[in-house]
Amino acid sequence: MIDAVIFDLDGVLIQSEEVWDEVRVRYVAEQGGRWEERATRDMMGMSSGEWSAYLHDELGVPHDPEQINADVVEGVLAVYRDRLPLIDGAVDAVRRVAGAWPLGLASSSNRPVIDEVLARAGITDCFRATVSSEEVGPGKPAPDVYEEAARRVGVDPARCAAIEDSHNGIASAHAAGMRVIAIPNPGFPPGEGALENADVVLNSLVELSPAAIAGTDAAA
Repeated sequence: MIDAVIFDLDGVLIQSEEVWDEVRVRYVAEQGGRWEERATRDMMGMSSGEWSAYLHDELGVPHDPEQINADVVEGVLAVYRDRLPLIDGAVDAVRRVAGAWPLGLASSSNRPVIDEVLARAGITDCFRATVSSEEVGPGKPAPDVYEEAARRVGVDPARCAAIEDSHNGIASAHAAGMRVIAIPNPGFPPGEGALENADVVLNSLVELSPAAIAGTDAAA
């Protein structure tokens, strides 16, 4: 029985990986670091503390991680204030599911980014609780952010369904004991074997309905 639904943000509701990439690549270059081809995939799912340390330790940005984090987040927010790259059907999907279950959100994005995106999309009121991985410590694929989202919503993780797109996100929700509905992001598809941890795989948010979510009970 599903009693709550927990959404991811990046790659599920907003096409954000390209924005984070654009801002980080430019920032690393401006600060005299060296961008590596593997960096984008390495940082997927990392908490803010983890990826800012990665920019310092692995990519050679000379500032301390706290400053790196603040600078990059401000760059991302500047883009979102100018244009919010919501994925087609995101707002309708959230409102559709919110009509059936209480919602949470478990994101690797920073708290200011989460709040800005939901406010600009007009869906803040749809979520009973939102959690940033920076508030719990380790990022995805660790289960902590999903476990905390379920706790704040007031539902056992085993009675939650998670909506995810990425390799680490799917692994995180699965490790938390949730049913997982995967909507692979075509720009950054999950790696080999990731979808084995998904109970249902959909092609887009248009297909995300209460019936599809309830169907994870049959798939379990």
